[in-house]
Amino acid sequence: MAEETTPQSTPPATPPAAPPAAAAASAAPAAPAAAESAPVEVNIKVRKPRQRACDEKDAKGKLCGGHLKRWYDYPKEVEKKIGKRAEIYRCEFCKTLYKPDPKQMPHSFTLRY
Repeated sequence: MAEETTPQSTPPATPPAAPPAAAAASAAPAAPAAAESAPVEVNIKVRKPRQRACDEKDAKGKLCGGHLKRWYDYPKEVEKKIGKRAEIYRCEFCKTLYKPDPKQMPHSFTLRY
């Protein structure tokens, strides 16, 4: 049987590399644009009695339903809004913050022996 000679596929031609100065100039404007972005607004709500899941609705009206977890190490921006060492809960999905129910006993320091 005769061997067929087929040309090997050649890699596609790559465009010549840009000079390093041009690459640095194109990357420089991208960094300040990210720094200039506005900070994300934090949504703070008050928990309802015995509430354990998030009741925030998205743009379509669908409930989030994420579990509310106690948040201990929040950033300085949040600390300015809610106070230092405050009891705060955060939804695991949409990151909405919840203050504790004022009718319930606080969970801070309840397990002392």
